[in-house]
Amino acid sequence: MQTLIINIKELLQVRETNIDKVSGVAMATLPSIKDAYLLLEDDRIKDFGPMQNCPKINPEKTIDATGKIVLPAWCDSHTHIVYAGNREQEFVDRINGLSYEEIANRGGGILNSAKKLQQTSENELYEQSKARLEEVMQLGTGAVEIKSGYGLTVEDEIKMLRVIKRLKENYPTAIKATFLGAHAFPLEYKENHKGYIDLIINEMIPRIAAEKLAEYIDVFCESGYFSVEETERILESGLEHGLIAKIHVNQFNAIGGVASGVKYKALSVDHLEVMTAADIEVLKNAQTMPVALPSCSYFLSIPYTPAREMMNAGLPLALATDFNPGSTPSGNMNFVVATACIKMKMTPEEAINAATINGAYAMGLSETHGSITIGKKANVIITKAIPSFYQLPYAFGSNLIDQVIIEGKLMA
Repeated sequence: MQTLIINIKELLQVRETNIDKVSGVAMATLPSIKDAYLLLEDDRIKDFGPMQNCPKINPEKTIDATGKIVLPAWCDSHTHIVYAGNREQEFVDRINGLSYEEIANRGGGILNSAKKLQQTSENELYEQSKARLEEVMQLGTGAVEIKSGYGLTVEDEIKMLRVIKRLKENYPTAIKATFLGAHAFPLEYKENHKGYIDLIINEMIPRIAAEKLAEYIDVFCESGYFSVEETERILESGLEHGLIAKIHVNQFNAIGGVASGVKYKALSVDHLEVMTAADIEVLKNAQTMPVALPSCSYFLSIPYTPAREMMNAGLPLALATDFNPGSTPSGNMNFVVATACIKMKMTPEEAINAATINGAYAMGLSETHGSITIGKKANVIITKAIPSFYQLPYAFGSNLIDQVIIEGKLMA
């Protein structure tokens, strides 16, 4: 089936030849074509260019995008969409003065979510999770990474990953699965870290690898969670079983986890609210993508990733939502892009690059997602009629999306 989008006010993120990511000063350049057309065929981008070169064809569907911006669908490389229930009481507790760490220390936080998930059937977990996935697709997300990590037992981590697999099978959006058994220590292992890490390494990882339930392995490397030494042991085991490394790191403290990520060739290091000069230096010339999660900083009232400092050092940067029940109960990438502009002083061009091409890189999808390139997936956002794409972060509270197409299919 062919879909022809015509009279596009501006077609963003056009790349004649594919690139895997953009870094440093290049992030400020967002290539575009004004008064453009875009031709989609089945689930792929077939052609694009200025309207004066629009082919004379009779496609099954024609969309007139007069006054509208078209851009690649968002690539959200860090989410925890599969979870049970909510943690709204903790939201109120934080308003009343408790910190994230204080809530966690009294049995809240990740352990609270784990308890809820362990009590939820796989089918109910799937029903809750698919509603969230459908919501983010409507908001323009065309590729998403989903982590486990709220099971914290062998069977419950497997249950989460099976739900992710079902979502992948039933929805057109690209989904990458990440095993995050090392999200927190269960209460019964609070004083026996070695015992839980042995469980992860000897039981969880081999089974997950054998059943091909995840592509990536992640660890929450942070004071009070997993130390650098513990993180490296888990990542090493994951790599031995074919799981590519990712890390939650530098959310509250810089303890050396970024260097561990680079050491183990992590595809991404995520959070980075606290960065040292040494962390920035170690990321230079690495293949690891730094990922910022600005809506987490917004929700928890913690510092924002120092984007300008990192880009000035020549680094790339991706943006993601961190959609989860405790620190970011939102999968709205439009808000992430706006918050990056407003709070992290990224330009709209930089933020869109970070949320498309660099987001695709951070989940291993550079070849198929993140830009308007012939042969890539037909994943696009069509905005409402707006003055320019600067309106997207500027009018941060407005829904400016008119239509979303994912793998050639118009989202209802």
